[in-house]
Amino acid sequence: MKPIRILVLMLCACFASVARGEQQACKFPPVWAEFHKHNMRRSNPCEKVLSVKNVAGLSLKWSYPLGEFAESSPAVAMGMVFVGGTNTLYALNAKTGAEVWSYPTGDTVYSSPAVSDGIVYVGSTDNNLYALNAHTGKLLWLYTAGDWVNSSPTVSNGVVYIGSNDGNVYALNASTGAKLWSHNTNGQVGDSSPALAEGTVFIGGSYTVEALNAEKGTLLWSDALGDFLNSPAVVDGVVYVGSSFDSPFNEDALYALSGKTGDKLWTFAPGNWVLSSAAEAKGVVYAGSYDGNLYALDATTGKKLWSYLAGGYVIPSPAEANGVVYIANDAGTLYALNAGTGAKLWESSFGAGSFASPVVADGMVYLPGYDYGDKGNLYAFALK
Repeated sequence: MKPIRILVLMLCACFASVARGEQQACKFPPVWAEFHKHNMRRSNPCEKVLSVKNVAGLSLKWSYPLGEFAESSPAVAMGMVFVGGTNTLYALNAKTGAEVWSYPTGDTVYSSPAVSDGIVYVGSTDNNLYALNAHTGKLLWLYTAGDWVNSSPTVSNGVVYIGSNDGNVYALNASTGAKLWSHNTNGQVGDSSPALAEGTVFIGGSYTVEALNAEKGTLLWSDALGDFLNSPAVVDGVVYVGSSFDSPFNEDALYALSGKTGDKLWTFAPGNWVLSSAAEAKGVVYAGSYDGNLYALDATTGKKLWSYLAGGYVIPSPAEANGVVYIANDAGTLYALNAGTGAKLWESSFGAGSFASPVVADGMVYLPGYDYGDKGNLYAFALK
């Protein structure tokens, strides 16, 4: 065989190997289909458009009015962005912001939608979890819990998991809405959303984070940490969860727990509430605090690597994508930071503030927020 032909074959094999590696790293398409983007860590490893080199070129591309309330973190899938507002779930064209359809719910949607197999699931303060045809908005089924459903659904293997303010975690058949099991946490689940990993459901409740068998709902362990526990993130067998408000158990902190036993691996206490859920990428955990900072911590030890003072309360959860961390504050500023150093790469004032969390997909950054006059909007940013 001629040397040139050998070289060509070697190069082809190399490129094929790289492509396979990218496919393995990006098991799911470059979308953000639920609160934790399927990987339970608020990180999008499939984002290839925005990067450290070009994120400074972001600008507002479009905005869409959501009514008075804008606290539902969006989901991006099927060329659409799904987001809740005042008594309504919206499906918008992801690139233009044009409304594709809307569905009236019985009350406000704080829950973040989840999209799976052509169905969008979302909760409402009317106590219902809705399952809608993602293409048309047609109601497929609804399940009525005992109180508000502010929790965001997680969908896996034909089951949708959701928490309710009635204190229960529910597992429902994703196709029919039939209840498979429920588990009472002996307290309000509130806004905490289930995280699913290795056959275990993790969720925060009043004062405790609990681990449940995903198939049967039986309690595996429970750990008392603090009040108003946020949505856990789960990475490589470790559960990261923050607590807030004074409690008789522990301090306001971000905790790393063993997913198998609930044992504490480390604790990071910024000195104020940790309402933000964690993002994780490449061995670094990112979490915001009510003290106004975004913290980057070593995932193994909890050691602080850097912090960025964002100004205002950092209530929304961060999102990491392609070496950039995105975070918003309650004062109306969205930041893009270098994930490795914490250096500010870009910022934009978008309104009066945000309690929802940004998502990053296919070169777009989406963030619900409040405008002046208590009117909510979904903001979409893209390169110029």
